[in-house]
Amino acid sequence: MQTYPLTIDKFLDHAAKWFGTTEVVGAAGPATTRYGYRDLRHRANRLSGAFAALGLNAGDRIATLAWNTPHHLEVYYGAMGMGLVCHTLNPRLTAQQLAAMIDEADDRLLAVSADLMPLAQQLVAACPGIRHVVCLDDAAPEGGAAPEGGAAPEGGAVPKGGAVPESGAGRADTPVMTLDRLLDDRGAAHAWGDFPEETPAGLCYTSGTTGRPKGVLYTHRSNYLHTLRALQADAIALTAADVLLLAVPMFHANGWGLPFAAPAAGTKIVLPGRHLDGASLARLMRDESVTVGVGVQTVWLGLVDHLDRTGETLPALQRVLVGGSSCPEALVRHLETKLGARVQTSWGMTELSPVGTIAPAGRDPETPGTAGRPPIGLDLKLTDADGVTLFEQRDTLGHLKVRGASVVDRYFLADEDALDVEGYFDTGDLATIDAAGNLTIRGRAKDLIKSGGEWINPAEIETIIGAHPSVRHVAVIARSDAKWGERPVLIVEQATGDDPRALLDLLRGKVADWWIPDQVATVATMPLAATGKIDKVRLRADYAQGTIERAA
Repeated sequence: MQTYPLTIDKFLDHAAKWFGTTEVVGAAGPATTRYGYRDLRHRANRLSGAFAALGLNAGDRIATLAWNTPHHLEVYYGAMGMGLVCHTLNPRLTAQQLAAMIDEADDRLLAVSADLMPLAQQLVAACPGIRHVVCLDDAAPEGGAAPEGGAAPEGGAVPKGGAVPESGAGRADTPVMTLDRLLDDRGAAHAWGDFPEETPAGLCYTSGTTGRPKGVLYTHRSNYLHTLRALQADAIALTAADVLLLAVPMFHANGWGLPFAAPAAGTKIVLPGRHLDGASLARLMRDESVTVGVGVQTVWLGLVDHLDRTGETLPALQRVLVGGSSCPEALVRHLETKLGARVQTSWGMTELSPVGTIAPAGRDPETPGTAGRPPIGLDLKLTDADGVTLFEQRDTLGHLKVRGASVVDRYFLADEDALDVEGYFDTGDLATIDAAGNLTIRGRAKDLIKSGGEWINPAEIETIIGAHPSVRHVAVIARSDAKWGERPVLIVEQATGDDPRALLDLLRGKVADWWIPDQVATVATMPLAATGKIDKVRLRADYAQGTIERAA
């Protein structure tokens, strides 16, 4: 048999050769851009040559701070195709959090959407390793990067005073250029895939689920095999006849692997940019005849609200894939009724590349609320709290562990593997598996909160609030939310009579805005467990029963 390394560039090579005119569509407000896979491959390959001309070599890491756009997709393949590592950054995090990730990853270049340039300026000022900034749009907003490159804004490419002090001194002379100018000036054909399939391809950090975000380093082999899993008939099952709306962020675990799966299948891909409101999505999906949509449930709820208000329909839509938060069966049925499409629920995580399980399009209506079964290539098991594999794996609650070719082995720069003695990764989820093999997530083993598909770490909020002199005890718990899945609630036992709602101001600028609780409650005495720790189980029950006084 031939040696045929499983490298990501082969997906785009395949699409360019066999589906060269199949469109890649990008939306920027009311405007759209479109070109075929052949053109995408040409631009991405020339971008590899431009990266090489800038002095980037295989193994170097570059960062992206961008939305779902064709230019972001070009950076994906331009970087990975030549052996660079594409480190996707979540713009919903704070500048301080992002700067720490950039410094740890030792990123050399930052590719950024124009509207995120103010945030990028802070990051470059804080991160001395960044040598180049590439604006992915034709022009940057006023006060941002110079659109034609070379010439920086007055005072240097990075404004003075934009640094995040905790991250160190950055560079004041970092050159800035647009992607098109970079291609015009430095673009050149470049060899792709000239490296082993175990070469790192992408880097994505978790959202700090155990306190400090951890990097997951994907390889070409892991992403290639993940793509084959995702394309299985009972999984995402894209075909060349489909039109895919990618509404899940490309900065979140490789956009669920769909930037690889779509060209591999020859699927037309529609990229909505940052415009995920119901009206924008409805227009885009109708105009492009989208057949498959992928995103978290908040995206689809917003779309349904718009359709209800306007009476519009999406006749081409056939399937919607929902991930992020658990999606109750009642919500699944509501979405199916309103969208006129079949809803596929799923479960996954950054450490799994990220697809774990998915309900097939023809799911059994008698098994509601499940996240489906794992495609071939991923194995699941349930253990007790001590890590001992449960003898009975069906219809028993246990700690969920996974193993497979696209599952993390060791976190980025970690000294030890993240696996148990049998080679399984502990997901931190509690789950059951029914007689048919369908997985249902029953909650987190720890007290994390999943809001809109993103994790919130209560411990970080509690540390900040607990330092205030008016607070004796503090706890953050989750409440159910129809739109976001879960939202955090701040509960405090006060030492003084100050307004507890004012405590939220302590969080601004220290955690992402969407982490900030939108409800505050007080208790006369914080309930404690026998160990002396705050009893969050009782807090949740008391809050649900309305016996805790709500201040906001």
